[in-house]
Amino acid sequence: MTFGWKVVYGGKTPPPGAAVAPDERLSWGRTAGLGAQHVVAMFGATFVFPLVMGLNPQLAIMMSGIATICFLLIVQGQVPSYLGTSASFVGGATAIYSQGGNPADVTGAVLVAGVVLALVGLLIHVAGTHVLHAVLPPVVTGAVVMLIGFNLAPVVANIYWPQDQWVALLTMSAVILMAVGLRGFLGRIAVFLGLIFGYLISWLFDQFGQITSVLPGQNLRDAAGKVCSPEGPYCVATAFPHDRVNWGGVKDADWVGFPPVSDFANGVVGVHAPAFSLAFVLLMLPAVIALVAENTGHVKAVAEMTARDLDPVMGRAIAADGIGTVLASAVGGSPTTTYAENIGVMAATRVYSTAAYYVAAVVAILFGLSPKFGALVSATPGGVLGGITVVLYGMIGLLGAKIWKENQVDFANPVNLVPVAAGIIIAIGNTSLKITDNFQLGGIALGTIVALVAYHVSRAIAPANLREGGALIVAGPPGVQREDDIPGHETGSHRAP
Repeated sequence: MTFGWKVVYGGKTPPPGAAVAPDERLSWGRTAGLGAQHVVAMFGATFVFPLVMGLNPQLAIMMSGIATICFLLIVQGQVPSYLGTSASFVGGATAIYSQGGNPADVTGAVLVAGVVLALVGLLIHVAGTHVLHAVLPPVVTGAVVMLIGFNLAPVVANIYWPQDQWVALLTMSAVILMAVGLRGFLGRIAVFLGLIFGYLISWLFDQFGQITSVLPGQNLRDAAGKVCSPEGPYCVATAFPHDRVNWGGVKDADWVGFPPVSDFANGVVGVHAPAFSLAFVLLMLPAVIALVAENTGHVKAVAEMTARDLDPVMGRAIAADGIGTVLASAVGGSPTTTYAENIGVMAATRVYSTAAYYVAAVVAILFGLSPKFGALVSATPGGVLGGITVVLYGMIGLLGAKIWKENQVDFANPVNLVPVAAGIIIAIGNTSLKITDNFQLGGIALGTIVALVAYHVSRAIAPANLREGGALIVAGPPGVQREDDIPGHETGSHRAP
């Protein structure tokens, strides 16, 4: 049953050690408070990743709420989870922009990937999880997650960090210190707290003078010093003095209203129809592998916490994530995924009620109806994003190693070592393979193909003693219910670190 929650413990706070099941709830007042915690937990990553993907954060927040409601309906309330913005697509988005694409190309490629993810979920629901075990063993899923994260290193080094290196360094340091120094819930939202810290530091530095740096895409000038379009001849990014924090757009934005309609010519990104290109779609498809692994791990973690067998609904959950991504990207929004940050909230509170997630989804939709909020997020200084992304991108990559460790992948076995080593280096180095004059594979797409195909070929020709099977991903380390030991997030996200 999706609705009709049973009120337990008289609607009051549960006794120590007691739990609230997904089909149960406390009083609506307490449920609303828990919903607010879920909003805060998903908040930082859900609007940071649209920014780094060149999409609208206001639209992303609103569509995350809508996608969450759809997810809960599809899984019939059996899997409590929130669908926030996925980080697995950041590498593909970066590659699309580097090849001359625009936000419509990004959302078009994301939409196709969402359809593929939904179909994979349907296949798992019909055929069973053994299909995953055969096609995507841990060594491959870990490699794909790792290469997606580490492929993004040049984005930090060449785009965000140079905009304000000292703010980036201070923001990065703050995130690290808060992630390890703050306990419980505050530690899980260290990225969000770090963003606030970076904003304040940027404002403080502005009181002592402007910074001279390049703002990608915003200060392109020709040889005569006139503003020009990226397609123009001799059009280059030029450093010029500017405030780190510019709230001109925030002051002009309305308090209530829908996200803006995209006007790419004038730099406005909002609601838009997706565009489709096979070359760009291939850059996004590797994210499907990462999302399958991520969703599987999250469902298993929830199953362990709630002491319920959720394998029968595994396919539904993966398909629901794909459908959420399709819905969001169809209007120009960001891709979605289940969030470990919210799983962490459940582990800390032992309240697994899906009622709290419906509250969180409604609150997110209301945030998405405030252009003032969207403008505030979009005004995040580049140096702040530099400090946050250097942590988040690295975490995405290391989550691949986490998959290997939890599944005890043996790298003394050349079947595991050699194919994925090649795929990872191809992705990190952005190596390309030219197929025709108008089509080439490179970076994440080529690295994923090499890791996946070469692994299965190697395993097929290897002696019997070198062949290795295994589950796609385990539920997580023992003690998942501990407040400070929650399964790491995504490629979506991230345990707020």
